[in-house]
Amino acid sequence: MQPVDFTTLTAACSEIRANWLPSRLEQVYQRDRYTIAMALRTLEQRDWLQISWHPQAAHICIGDPPPRSPDTFTFSQQLIHQLGGLALVAIKAIAPWERVIDLQFARRPGESALYHVYAEIMGKYSNVILTDANNIIITAAHQVSQQQSSVRPIQTGQPYETPPKLTGTVPYLNESQERWQERVSLVPGAIKRQLLKSYSGLSAALLELMLLEANIAPETSTDTLNSDDWRRLFERWQEWLQALDSSKFQPAWTKDGYTVMGWGEVEKVKNIQELLNRYYSNQIDQQLFSQLRHQLSQKLNNILAKLRNKAQTFKTRLQQSDRADDYRQKADLLMAHLQNWEPGMKEIILADFETNLPIAIALLPDKNAVQNAQSLYKQHQKLKRARAAVEPLLLEVQTEIEYLEQVEAAIGQIDNYQTAEDLRALEEIREELIGQKYLEDPEYRSRSANEPPSTNFHRYLTPNGFEVLIGRNNRQNDQLTFRVAGDYDLWFHAQEIPGSHVLLRLEPGAVTEEADLQFVANLAAYYSRARQSEQVPVVYTQLKHVYKPKGAKPGIAIYKQETILWGKPQIVISH
Repeated sequence: MQPVDFTTLTAACSEIRANWLPSRLEQVYQRDRYTIAMALRTLEQRDWLQISWHPQAAHICIGDPPPRSPDTFTFSQQLIHQLGGLALVAIKAIAPWERVIDLQFARRPGESALYHVYAEIMGKYSNVILTDANNIIITAAHQVSQQQSSVRPIQTGQPYETPPKLTGTVPYLNESQERWQERVSLVPGAIKRQLLKSYSGLSAALLELMLLEANIAPETSTDTLNSDDWRRLFERWQEWLQALDSSKFQPAWTKDGYTVMGWGEVEKVKNIQELLNRYYSNQIDQQLFSQLRHQLSQKLNNILAKLRNKAQTFKTRLQQSDRADDYRQKADLLMAHLQNWEPGMKEIILADFETNLPIAIALLPDKNAVQNAQSLYKQHQKLKRARAAVEPLLLEVQTEIEYLEQVEAAIGQIDNYQTAEDLRALEEIREELIGQKYLEDPEYRSRSANEPPSTNFHRYLTPNGFEVLIGRNNRQNDQLTFRVAGDYDLWFHAQEIPGSHVLLRLEPGAVTEEADLQFVANLAAYYSRARQSEQVPVVYTQLKHVYKPKGAKPGIAIYKQETILWGKPQIVISH
């Protein structure tokens, strides 16, 4: 992930300063453990200033409105308590080349600041700190005790101290090419590394693009650069310093990230706020997606392994109880042939009633024939009772396994992060598992906790233009089948295989062709656990024949009057 460097921070703040000073602070909302959003209003506009102290993605920009779920964090409550209704009157760097921004709040423009919000955009040391006019800390996003850092503790009631000052040489616009070249090439080495060692305020990402623009490979040794190389590189160096000096930047996407210098541009972006908001929202969502998918998969694997073991134990007990009739048959034989028994016998061989074949019956030598028969009858009764007790338990466990395999299949379908909707679909699965008591409620509520199921279904069109909707998780499956579906729609599902509910939307009187039905069957097979198979049995039926059993878990449905088609998931994969 590309971190916000000094250049990007300067560019972002320059744009915010131009468009949002002065502005009134109306609301503060904390999105998650690392991000606050401040609602700012000017005479012309209202929007949300987002400040993140995420260790890999700390940034400041105008961002998206927060979700509607309640904010349960105390940090945001402390901020709105002190700053609500005040004016944001200044946005300044605390010192040249520092990545700490001082946002100043006063009663009205022109008055001295009553409060300072220091946004420290410094990688894993990032923080947001609120102080009063005398720079006494009121609250901090991340408090740092004396034990954690003797150099710079950050605690309520203590004076705010700025981070340790930069010790390296800072770049300046009036430096000559000779002096600059001499400093960089003093010790021979890779040009990128030598620039980073020689000057403060640079980042690896900025230098990669600067060198690319100058047509020099980053690992090129300084002692192999010719005078033309040095001249081209110094021109880019000056271009960078002039952009910082004049606050004229060119935001754009690059092959691997973004730039505010226009270097390595693959697509222009209209402003720096949109660039940073999109990049960091996407990167953080991608990170959350990977973590959440891993956590959910691990949890389900563990639960399913235990349930399958339990089911196997029950099946073994049922297999044992299948022998109940053997015990009764042997007891009946023994009772019918009491005269054949002799004291001290350990085994007796008698002819079977029906087949006349010999059957060996083990006997307890210290008991007579009747007592042995009674013992066998007791064993028969015990195994019969075991079956009556175990069968409902096995059914319960199998139902649970079936449900969790459905959830597992849904997670399997959301295998790569492409849009924020993919993360949303996974968050809904997490909420569902919390609701079903398979997961603990997390320390903070996700954004999907208090919202209705999303309707960002997978959408397709059949060869004849009919719309197809596909659920991405159990909440969406229920929403699709029991809320969205119309009377004339057709419902598809892989037969007895965990998978998505699939809906073919039809208007009254619409006639589907075989190609349409086959197209939807292929999709239902693809969005099932049998995705890798050549052919998958798929059922379809009218909506009036699909029911949710009373008390059934999310995503579970039963159907009747179905027709079977063979879906070909590989056709979907190849497209």
